[in-house]
Amino acid sequence: MTPLIDMVFILLIFFVVTTSFVAETGIGIERPRAGSADSLPRESVTIAVNRSGEIVLAGRKTGLFSIRPHLETQLRNRPGLAVVIVADRTVPIERIVRVMDEIRSAGVTDIALAAEEKE
Repeated sequence: MTPLIDMVFILLIFFVVTTSFVAETGIGIERPRAGSADSLPRESVTIAVNRSGEIVLAGRKTGLFSIRPHLETQLRNRPGLAVVIVADRTVPIERIVRVMDEIRSAGVTDIALAAEEKE
């Protein structure tokens, strides 16, 4: 019986160690599809914009003008920081452009829009 329990614990440890945990935005977003969708490095900040235009940064709802100070602080600690905008497909492009303007005004040059791969 003991070898069986040992084996179960070894398998449990294996699955815990090999599982990658991805921090999602915490809100329901239906991403647009793109044929050229690609992966970005894990060292990036995610900013989500849901259907109603609400912005989620670092897991909390925030206003448009709170993006710049937050990213300026992040850039001091991590130069070359990338930002990924995860926007619902129904969000008006004007809202996304305003978010991008705030990101660029913080000094971030590596900005990407999240999309799902086309099937």
